Amino acid sequence: MTQTTPPANRSLAGPLFMVLSGITFAIINAVTFVITSSPDYGGLGFKPQSDTFWQYAIALLISLPFLWRAGQLKFSTSQPLPHVARVLLSAAGLQAFVIAISKGVPVWQVVALTMTSPFFVLVGARLFLKENVTANRWIASLVGFAGALIVTNPWSEAFNVYWLLPIVAAIMWGAASLLTKYLSRKETPETLTTWLLLLLTPINLFWSVGAGFEVPAGTVLWLLILGGFLVFVAQYLLSKSYAAADANFVQPFDDLKLISNVLIYGLFFGYWPTGVIWLGLAMIMAASLFLLLQENRNNRMKLKAA
Repeated sequence: MTQTTPPANRSLAGPLFMVLSGITFAIINAVTFVITSSPDYGGLGFKPQSDTFWQYAIALLISLPFLWRAGQLKFSTSQPLPHVARVLLSAAGLQAFVIAISKGVPVWQVVALTMTSPFFVLVGARLFLKENVTANRWIASLVGFAGALIVTNPWSEAFNVYWLLPIVAAIMWGAASLLTKYLSRKETPETLTTWLLLLLTPINLFWSVGAGFEVPAGTVLWLLILGGFLVFVAQYLLSKSYAAADANFVQPFDDLKLISNVLIYGLFFGYWPTGVIWLGLAMIMAASLFLLLQENRNNRMKLKAA
Protein backbone atom coordinates (compact mmCIF):
# COMPACT_ATOMS: atom_id res chain seq x y z
CA MET A 1 0.00 0.00 0.00
CA THR A 2 1.43 3.35 -1.08
CA GLN A 3 1.75 5.99 1.62
CA THR A 4 1.42 9.67 0.90
CA THR A 5 3.08 12.45 2.84
CA PRO A 6 0.59 14.10 5.21
CA PRO A 7 -0.12 17.75 4.39
CA ALA A 8 1.21 18.81 7.83
CA ASN A 9 4.53 17.14 7.12
CA ARG A 10 4.72 18.83 3.72
CA SER A 11 4.02 22.19 5.37
CA LEU A 12 6.88 21.63 7.80
CA ALA A 13 9.19 20.42 5.02
CA GLY A 14 8.82 23.70 3.10
CA PRO A 15 10.13 25.98 5.88
CA LEU A 16 12.80 23.41 6.79
CA PHE A 17 14.19 23.36 3.25
CA MET A 18 14.07 27.19 3.15
CA VAL A 19 16.02 27.46 6.42
CA LEU A 20 18.57 24.87 5.22
CA SER A 21 18.96 26.84 1.98
CA GLY A 22 19.63 30.01 3.99
CA ILE A 23 22.25 28.21 6.11
CA THR A 24 23.92 26.91 2.93
CA PHE A 25 24.02 30.42 1.45
CA ALA A 26 25.58 31.64 4.72
CA ILE A 27 28.33 29.01 4.36
CA ILE A 28 28.84 30.14 0.74
CA ASN A 29 29.29 33.72 1.98
CA ALA A 30 31.91 32.52 4.48
CA VAL A 31 33.76 30.61 1.73
CA THR A 32 33.59 33.71 -0.49
CA PHE A 33 35.03 35.81 2.32
CA VAL A 34 38.00 33.42 2.69
CA ILE A 35 38.62 33.34 -1.08
CA THR A 36 38.30 37.03 -1.89
CA SER A 37 39.23 39.08 1.16
CA SER A 38 42.76 40.40 1.43
CA PRO A 39 45.38 38.72 3.67
CA ASP A 40 44.87 41.66 6.04
CA TYR A 41 41.44 40.15 6.82
CA GLY A 42 42.71 36.56 6.78
CA GLY A 43 41.67 35.81 3.18
CA LEU A 44 43.42 34.57 0.04
CA GLY A 45 43.05 37.76 -2.03
CA PHE A 46 41.47 36.18 -5.14
CA LYS A 47 39.68 38.73 -7.34
CA PRO A 48 35.96 38.87 -6.40
CA GLN A 49 34.89 39.19 -10.05
CA SER A 50 36.72 35.95 -10.91
CA ASP A 51 35.34 34.27 -7.80
CA THR A 52 31.78 35.03 -8.93
CA PHE A 53 32.44 33.70 -12.43
CA TRP A 54 34.05 30.43 -11.30
CA GLN A 55 31.55 29.67 -8.52
CA TYR A 56 28.50 30.15 -10.73
CA ALA A 57 30.09 28.47 -13.76
CA ILE A 58 30.76 25.39 -11.61
CA ALA A 59 27.20 25.52 -10.25
CA LEU A 60 25.89 25.75 -13.83
CA LEU A 61 27.90 22.71 -14.95
CA ILE A 62 26.55 20.71 -12.01
CA SER A 63 22.91 21.81 -12.45
CA LEU A 64 22.48 21.62 -16.25
CA PRO A 65 22.25 17.79 -16.47
CA PHE A 66 19.59 17.74 -13.72
CA LEU A 67 17.56 20.50 -15.39
CA TRP A 68 17.87 18.84 -18.79
CA ARG A 69 16.74 15.47 -17.45
CA ALA A 70 13.81 17.11 -15.63
CA GLY A 71 12.77 18.88 -18.84
CA GLN A 72 13.03 22.30 -17.21
CA LEU A 73 15.22 24.01 -19.82
CA LYS A 74 12.89 26.37 -21.70
CA PHE A 75 14.55 29.05 -23.86
CA SER A 76 11.70 30.12 -26.17
CA THR A 77 10.44 33.66 -25.48
CA SER A 78 8.93 36.65 -27.24
CA GLN A 79 10.59 39.10 -24.82
CA PRO A 80 14.37 38.58 -24.98
CA LEU A 81 15.38 42.14 -24.00
CA PRO A 82 13.64 42.15 -20.58
CA HIS A 83 15.26 38.76 -19.89
CA VAL A 84 18.71 40.14 -20.73
CA ALA A 85 18.10 43.27 -18.62
CA ARG A 86 16.95 41.13 -15.68
CA VAL A 87 20.08 38.98 -15.78
CA LEU A 88 22.35 42.02 -16.21
CA LEU A 89 20.83 43.58 -13.09
CA SER A 90 21.12 40.29 -11.17
CA ALA A 91 24.79 39.96 -12.18
CA ALA A 92 25.55 43.58 -11.24
CA GLY A 93 23.98 43.02 -7.83
CA LEU A 94 25.98 39.84 -7.35
CA GLN A 95 29.22 41.64 -8.21
CA ALA A 96 28.47 44.44 -5.73
CA PHE A 97 27.62 41.84 -3.06
CA VAL A 98 30.86 39.86 -3.49
CA ILE A 99 33.10 42.94 -3.82
CA ALA A 100 31.68 44.25 -0.52
CA ILE A 101 32.57 40.97 1.19
CA SER A 102 36.05 41.00 -0.36
CA LYS A 103 36.68 44.51 1.01
CA GLY A 104 36.10 43.41 4.59
CA VAL A 105 32.51 44.60 5.06
CA PRO A 106 31.12 42.14 7.68
CA VAL A 107 29.08 39.43 5.96
CA TRP A 108 26.09 39.91 8.29
CA GLN A 109 26.14 43.63 7.41
CA VAL A 110 26.20 42.85 3.68
CA VAL A 111 23.31 40.38 4.01
CA ALA A 112 21.27 42.74 6.21
CA LEU A 113 21.62 45.64 3.79
CA THR A 114 20.70 43.52 0.76
CA MET A 115 17.51 42.61 2.66
CA THR A 116 16.37 46.18 1.92
CA SER A 117 15.65 44.98 -1.64
CA PRO A 118 11.87 44.56 -0.97
CA PHE A 119 11.70 48.25 -0.06
CA PHE A 120 13.11 49.23 -3.46
CA VAL A 121 10.71 46.77 -5.11
CA LEU A 122 7.86 48.55 -3.30
CA VAL A 123 8.89 51.95 -4.69
CA GLY A 124 9.45 50.53 -8.17
CA ALA A 125 6.14 48.66 -8.19
CA ARG A 126 4.34 51.91 -7.40
CA LEU A 127 6.23 54.00 -9.97
CA PHE A 128 6.54 51.58 -12.89
CA LEU A 129 3.91 48.85 -12.43
CA LYS A 130 1.31 51.25 -10.96
CA GLU A 131 0.58 48.89 -8.05
CA ASN A 132 -1.31 50.22 -5.05
CA VAL A 133 0.84 50.65 -1.91
CA THR A 134 -0.83 50.96 1.51
CA ALA A 135 0.29 53.34 4.26
CA ASN A 136 1.39 50.37 6.40
CA ARG A 137 3.79 49.23 3.70
CA TRP A 138 5.25 52.72 3.31
CA ILE A 139 5.80 52.87 7.10
CA ALA A 140 7.49 49.44 7.02
CA SER A 141 9.78 50.69 4.24
CA LEU A 142 10.75 53.75 6.27
CA VAL A 143 11.52 51.53 9.29
CA GLY A 144 13.64 49.29 7.07
CA PHE A 145 15.56 52.23 5.61
CA ALA A 146 16.15 53.62 9.11
CA GLY A 147 17.51 50.21 10.11
CA ALA A 148 19.77 50.23 7.05
CA LEU A 149 21.10 53.66 8.04
CA ILE A 150 21.94 52.34 11.51
CA VAL A 151 23.65 49.21 10.12
CA THR A 152 25.60 51.23 7.53
CA ASN A 153 26.74 53.45 10.40
CA PRO A 154 28.02 56.34 8.25
CA TRP A 155 29.14 58.26 11.34
CA SER A 156 31.68 55.54 12.19
CA GLU A 157 35.39 56.23 11.64
CA ALA A 158 35.62 52.85 9.88
CA PHE A 159 32.97 53.85 7.30
CA ASN A 160 34.05 53.76 3.66
CA VAL A 161 32.39 53.66 0.25
CA TYR A 162 32.43 49.84 0.14
CA TRP A 163 29.84 49.79 2.93
CA LEU A 164 27.36 51.22 0.40
CA LEU A 165 27.83 48.37 -2.10
CA PRO A 166 25.24 46.08 -0.43
CA ILE A 167 22.65 48.83 -0.91
CA VAL A 168 23.69 49.03 -4.59
CA ALA A 169 23.16 45.25 -4.73
CA ALA A 170 19.73 45.65 -3.11
CA ILE A 171 18.73 48.26 -5.73
CA MET A 172 19.96 46.03 -8.59
CA TRP A 173 18.14 42.98 -7.22
CA GLY A 174 15.04 45.05 -6.55
CA ALA A 175 15.00 46.16 -10.19
CA ALA A 176 15.57 42.55 -11.28
CA SER A 177 12.60 41.50 -9.13
CA LEU A 178 10.40 44.09 -10.85
CA LEU A 179 11.38 42.65 -14.23
CA THR A 180 10.66 39.16 -12.90
CA LYS A 181 7.19 40.34 -11.86
CA TYR A 182 6.67 41.84 -15.32
CA LEU A 183 7.93 38.76 -17.19
CA SER A 184 6.04 36.27 -15.01
CA ARG A 185 2.76 37.64 -16.42
CA LYS A 186 3.50 35.78 -19.67
CA GLU A 187 6.59 33.61 -19.08
CA THR A 188 6.86 30.26 -17.30
CA PRO A 189 9.15 29.77 -14.27
CA GLU A 190 11.23 27.34 -16.38
CA THR A 191 11.88 30.04 -19.00
CA LEU A 192 12.89 32.56 -16.32
CA THR A 193 15.29 30.03 -14.74
CA THR A 194 16.85 28.98 -18.07
CA TRP A 195 17.59 32.53 -19.17
CA LEU A 196 19.09 33.36 -15.76
CA LEU A 197 21.34 30.28 -15.73
CA LEU A 198 22.57 30.53 -19.31
CA LEU A 199 23.22 34.29 -19.35
CA LEU A 200 24.65 34.73 -15.85
CA THR A 201 27.90 32.88 -16.57
CA PRO A 202 28.94 34.82 -19.73
CA ILE A 203 27.98 38.12 -18.06
CA ASN A 204 30.06 37.20 -15.01
CA LEU A 205 32.90 36.30 -17.40
CA PHE A 206 32.68 39.79 -18.91
CA TRP A 207 32.95 41.38 -15.43
CA SER A 208 35.84 39.05 -14.58
CA VAL A 209 37.84 39.82 -17.74
CA GLY A 210 37.29 43.54 -17.22
CA ALA A 211 38.78 43.33 -13.72
CA GLY A 212 41.71 41.11 -14.75
CA PHE A 213 40.77 37.46 -15.18
CA GLU A 214 42.31 35.03 -12.69
CA VAL A 215 42.67 31.26 -13.03
CA PRO A 216 42.39 29.50 -9.67
CA ALA A 217 44.91 27.01 -8.35
CA GLY A 218 45.64 25.18 -5.12
CA THR A 219 43.47 26.06 -2.12
CA VAL A 220 41.50 28.68 -4.06
CA LEU A 221 40.53 26.11 -6.70
CA TRP A 222 39.24 23.63 -4.13
CA LEU A 223 37.32 26.33 -2.28
CA LEU A 224 35.75 27.51 -5.55
CA ILE A 225 34.66 23.95 -6.35
CA LEU A 226 33.18 23.74 -2.84
CA GLY A 227 31.47 27.10 -3.32
CA GLY A 228 30.04 26.12 -6.72
CA PHE A 229 28.75 22.83 -5.33
CA LEU A 230 27.14 24.66 -2.39
CA VAL A 231 25.46 27.15 -4.77
CA PHE A 232 23.90 24.15 -6.52
CA VAL A 233 22.85 22.62 -3.17
CA ALA A 234 21.36 25.92 -1.95
CA GLN A 235 19.34 26.36 -5.14
CA TYR A 236 18.19 22.73 -4.96
CA LEU A 237 17.01 23.19 -1.37
CA LEU A 238 15.25 26.38 -2.43
CA SER A 239 13.37 24.56 -5.19
CA LYS A 240 12.50 21.73 -2.77
CA SER A 241 11.09 24.31 -0.38
CA TYR A 242 8.78 25.78 -3.03
CA ALA A 243 7.78 22.28 -4.16
CA ALA A 244 6.91 21.16 -0.62
CA ALA A 245 4.73 24.13 0.37
CA ASP A 246 3.11 27.26 -1.01
CA ALA A 247 5.62 30.01 -1.83
CA ASN A 248 3.59 32.55 0.15
CA PHE A 249 3.99 30.38 3.24
CA VAL A 250 7.73 29.59 3.02
CA GLN A 251 9.11 32.93 1.74
CA PRO A 252 9.12 34.69 5.16
CA PHE A 253 11.43 31.97 6.52
CA ASP A 254 14.08 33.22 4.10
CA ASP A 255 14.68 36.18 6.44
CA LEU A 256 16.21 33.75 8.96
CA LYS A 257 19.31 33.74 6.72
CA LEU A 258 20.40 36.89 8.54
CA ILE A 259 20.68 34.93 11.80
CA SER A 260 22.69 32.20 10.03
CA ASN A 261 25.14 34.76 8.65
CA VAL A 262 25.53 36.52 12.03
CA LEU A 263 26.28 33.20 13.78
CA ILE A 264 28.67 31.78 11.15
CA TYR A 265 30.59 35.03 10.68
CA GLY A 266 30.77 35.63 14.43
CA LEU A 267 31.73 32.09 15.48
CA PHE A 268 34.33 31.45 12.77
CA PHE A 269 35.76 34.91 12.15
CA GLY A 270 35.08 36.68 15.43
CA TYR A 271 33.11 39.58 13.93
CA TRP A 272 29.90 40.23 15.89
CA PRO A 273 27.46 43.14 15.61
CA THR A 274 27.91 45.63 18.42
CA GLY A 275 25.73 48.10 20.29
CA VAL A 276 23.04 49.84 18.30
CA ILE A 277 23.80 47.73 15.20
CA TRP A 278 21.64 44.98 16.73
CA LEU A 279 18.71 47.41 16.68
CA GLY A 280 19.30 48.18 13.00
CA LEU A 281 19.42 44.47 12.13
CA ALA A 282 16.16 43.87 14.01
CA MET A 283 14.47 46.81 12.24
CA ILE A 284 15.46 45.55 8.78
CA MET A 285 14.37 41.99 9.58
CA ALA A 286 11.03 43.08 11.08
CA ALA A 287 10.22 45.46 8.21
CA SER A 288 11.20 42.91 5.56
CA LEU A 289 9.12 40.21 7.25
CA PHE A 290 6.12 42.56 7.49
CA LEU A 291 6.31 43.38 3.76
CA LEU A 292 6.56 39.68 2.88
CA LEU A 293 3.53 38.83 5.00
CA GLN A 294 1.58 41.73 3.46
CA GLU A 295 2.52 40.55 -0.05
CA ASN A 296 1.41 37.02 0.81
CA ARG A 297 -1.89 38.32 2.19
CA ASN A 298 -2.51 40.35 -0.98
CA ASN A 299 -1.74 37.32 -3.17
CA ARG A 300 -4.20 35.17 -1.22
CA MET A 301 -6.90 37.82 -1.59
CA LYS A 302 -6.29 37.99 -5.35
CA LEU A 303 -6.60 34.20 -5.62
CA LYS A 304 -9.88 34.23 -3.67
CA ALA A 305 -11.23 37.03 -5.86
CA ALA A 306 -10.35 35.05 -8.98
